[in-house]
Amino acid sequence: RHIASFLSVFKLVLIGFIIVGKDPFAFFGMQAPNIWQWGQENKVYACMMVFFLSNMIENQCMSTGAFEITLNDVPVWSKLESGHLPSMQQLVQILDNEMKLNVHMESMPHHRS
Repeated sequence: RHIASFLSVFKLVLIGFIIVGKDPFAFFGMQAPNIWQWGQENKVYACMMVFFLSNMIENQCMSTGAFEITLNDVPVWSKLESGHLPSMQQLVQILDNEMKLNVHMESMPHHRS
């Protein structure tokens, strides 16, 4: 999460440097690489490339691998809890059991307290 936050800020700073045309490498006494020169000549493409590549990396850092299945707003499977995705047979069995349970619960008479 911290890496993704850093990349988000770094992305905006880098896009700002590209748009303004300020060479950040000169600040460190370094010669600007060829990709920086290309970015200055193609500012729109460079900004889009920085934006999309950094978003891709940020999303990868933030991905939890969560996979949740719900039926009538009731959770019936969680990859985070089980550690794996259900097989097709497991999924059919889970959904069948949940639907049978729902039909059974609806057919029961309601008791008043």
